[in-house]
Amino acid sequence: MSGLRDRLHNFWVDQGFVRLFWSNAAQIAPGVYRSNQPDRRRLARMKAQGLTSVLYLRGSDGSAPYRAEERACAALGLHFHSFNMSAHRLPPRERVLALIALFRRIEKPFLLHCRAGADRTGLASAIYLLAIAGRSVEEAKAMLSARFGHWSWSSTGVLDQMLHAYAADQRGSGIGFEDWVRGVYDPVAITAAFDAMGLGERISQTRG
Repeated sequence: MSGLRDRLHNFWVDQGFVRLFWSNAAQIAPGVYRSNQPDRRRLARMKAQGLTSVLYLRGSDGSAPYRAEERACAALGLHFHSFNMSAHRLPPRERVLALIALFRRIEKPFLLHCRAGADRTGLASAIYLLAIAGRSVEEAKAMLSARFGHWSWSSTGVLDQMLHAYAADQRGSGIGFEDWVRGVYDPVAITAAFDAMGLGERISQTRG
C-alpha cells in the first residue's frame, strides 16, 4: 500500500506527470549526465546504456521520491548516492568541498539530478565542470540557464552569484576554483549582495 501511495505522490504532488512529456537531460562531461527526476523506466534505459550510479541532490529525507529512487536503483543494480542541496540558498564552504570529494569517488558513468533538474542540478553541474573537469567559468555558467529551466532573475539566481563571484576573483588572480572555495568563497556576503540587487539589475546581469 505504501508503494502505491508513493507512486501517486510522485506522479501528482512531485509533478511526475510533467516529466512524462519533458526532460532536460544532457551530458555535461564524459561519463557525467544531468536531468530532472527520472522514473524507474528512464533509469532502466540509462542502465542499459551503461549508467553505473545516481547522485540524488534532494537529500536523504525519506520522502516518497527518495524511497522510490532508492528502491529503483537497488532493483536495477545502480549505486545510489544522496546529497542535500538547496535551490534558494548557497551551500556553505564545507558542503561545496564535500560535493567535490563525492565527485572524485563516485562511480562513472553517473547521473546527477534534483526534482526539476534546473537549479540544484545546475549548480552541482557547474561545480563539477570547474573542480573536476577543469572547464571555463563560462562553460560552468551555462549549466544555470533557461535551457534547463533555471531563471537567473528569480530567487534561485542567488546560485548564479557564486559563479559570478568566482569569475571576478579568477580574472584578477587566476585562482583555481577549489582553492577559491577553500580560501575566498563567502556565501553570506554573496547572498547579501544578491538580495540588494533589484529585478532590473538581475535581468541585466543575466543578459550580460
